[in-house]
Amino acid sequence: MTARLRSRSLRTRLLVFITAVLVCVCAAMALTTVFAQRAYLLGNLDNRVNDAVERNAGGASLHPELTRDLTFLNEGGQPAGMLAARIDAKGNILSAAVVSHDAPPRSLTTAQTAALKGIAPDGSTHTRAVPGLGTYRVAALDASGIRVLTGLPMDDVLDTISGLVAVEIAVAAVGLTAAGCVCAVVIRRQLRPLGRVAATAVEVSHAPLGRGQVTGLTRVPERDTDPGSEAGQVGAALNRMIDHVEASLAERQRSEEQVRRSEERMRRFLADASHELRTPLASIAGYAELMNRGTDRIEPGLAWRRVNAESARMRSLVEDLLLLARLDEGRPLQTAEVDMAALVAEAVWDARAAGAGHVWQLEIDLDDGPALVLGDEARLHQVVANLMANARVHTPAGTTVTASVESTATACVIRVRDDGPGIPPALLPTVFERFTRADTSRTRAGVLEGGSGLGLAIASAITTAHGGRIDVQSTPGRTEFTLELPVTELPPAGTTTVARTAPV
Repeated sequence: MTARLRSRSLRTRLLVFITAVLVCVCAAMALTTVFAQRAYLLGNLDNRVNDAVERNAGGASLHPELTRDLTFLNEGGQPAGMLAARIDAKGNILSAAVVSHDAPPRSLTTAQTAALKGIAPDGSTHTRAVPGLGTYRVAALDASGIRVLTGLPMDDVLDTISGLVAVEIAVAAVGLTAAGCVCAVVIRRQLRPLGRVAATAVEVSHAPLGRGQVTGLTRVPERDTDPGSEAGQVGAALNRMIDHVEASLAERQRSEEQVRRSEERMRRFLADASHELRTPLASIAGYAELMNRGTDRIEPGLAWRRVNAESARMRSLVEDLLLLARLDEGRPLQTAEVDMAALVAEAVWDARAAGAGHVWQLEIDLDDGPALVLGDEARLHQVVANLMANARVHTPAGTTVTASVESTATACVIRVRDDGPGIPPALLPTVFERFTRADTSRTRAGVLEGGSGLGLAIASAITTAHGGRIDVQSTPGRTEFTLELPVTELPPAGTTTVARTAPV
């Protein structure tokens, strides 16, 4: 029974338990009422029996010599149905009669007399069933040797108690039915929030979470998340769990997307690196093959110059790839205090020497102190040099390239801008990615011209390793790269300001 009840719904179990409790309470109240009423009525009846037996004993004492005399039953005021008897010292019935309504007392039969035997004349009351007369409450009394037994019918008491029991049962049945209906309605209404929470949980369980569905999961309504109720606590906990599930699935989806993008970048990186390395290797192998066939096919000096050039190109590419690999691994860089103003000035002079056809300018604004940063001077010089080389290679002769250094309280900002044709809009979002080039061909102008598409990627990786950031804005006629690095400390008071704009 218990196992079957446990398999039922919470609503059914609550209703069964409440009904059982109400039945027990009603039964206890009914039994208490019946027993109390019965004790009260029996107490009154016993008092009447005792009064009657004393009165009858007094009437019998008028003729003590008549041991069988029952003439006291003829006295007025004797209730109808009362029986009386004279008994001996052993409790044997000597004579017995019952008072009839509007008729003289009627003697009891042998069977009726036998039902009254064995009652001691000590005044205590007893219950006896007298055949043909019903149930009686009787008592026997010995008054100076005169022993009289008297009994009164219990039918009124028994009928009253039976009626009370019937009323109690009817009232209990009606009350339990009404209480059951009210409880069923109340339980149903009170469990509705829990039902809605369960429905939400079922709906979420049917969502295709395994296929990457991370948004749009159903939530428990706000009205069912009140922390003041148990159902509200469950609803709020379910919403939090759904939030965690969505966040976990979203994070997993982001991770998977990052892995896919990383694999794509890796495949593209390997393909581009292989192609970049294959080109100089093919050139070296070709010139070596020509040399093996004889000097009549190619002049040896030219062959060796081309081999050296392609070797230098391959060496530069391998060094760039190794640098990117080290930066990706997070290897620590050399750290020292670097004066970025002097470093940028040197880079501008180097760029002027490499690109005499351009106009190079330098701007330095140190209102907030010297542009000192902690970092690897050689790598930071490489970043600035790459930006200068990018401006020189991808702009026509006569283009003005301006490098500026600005120091603030928290950062050193370096800008390299030119008035060239600008970066194509389609290329701008990926300009810092590896092997990104404006020209999609595999031809190169020469070793010194670079063109592998790693310069800006190296600049971005070095800047990130120094805790800085780099970005670019480009429109036709103005392209500006901005490099921002954290300074070593706040500038001291009274710093001399140096500001200069001049062609270099």
